[in-house]
Amino acid sequence: MGKGVEILGKFIFSSRWLQAPLYVGLIIAQGVYVYRFMVELFHLVTSVPALTENMIMLMVLGLIDVVMIANLLIMVIIGGYEIFVSRLDLQLHPDRPDWLAHVSAGAIKVKVAMALIGISSIHLLKTFINAEQIPEQAIMWQVIIHLTFLVSAIALAYTDRVVTKTTEEARSPHA
Repeated sequence: MGKGVEILGKFIFSSRWLQAPLYVGLIIAQGVYVYRFMVELFHLVTSVPALTENMIMLMVLGLIDVVMIANLLIMVIIGGYEIFVSRLDLQLHPDRPDWLAHVSAGAIKVKVAMALIGISSIHLLKTFINAEQIPEQAIMWQVIIHLTFLVSAIALAYTDRVVTKTTEEARSPHA
């Protein structure tokens, strides 16, 4: 019975590699965002004479939105792979992001929530710039959704802080 349990345990632990194709898929999705960014940038640069200041601002906000989503993808791809699949062994790499040194599932959730707030803020700003063309009810729902993201992020950050503090207290010897 001991050998069977050991084999089962190794099989279950190896199942984490099923997530690797998911991260490859996210890398491909990021490539799609790079393509979209370049198309939008080309459109902005080639249309400058015909654009109003508000139109330029909206297009730039669209570019910022794409960058923020790409940043979110990087956090999920690198952080998720590091946490759930395998170590990346980047300790000596000169470009290693600082946040990777203290990555955890809770920290990734908080970072994702913060990124979603940033993305939502960009969408809300675009809405406010175009407010005269958008129904009041749509604006209200966007604000409600944004506030929901904000409250959720605060709750996630608080929960992560409590869990981290509890874990640290459990690990430290009592005086």
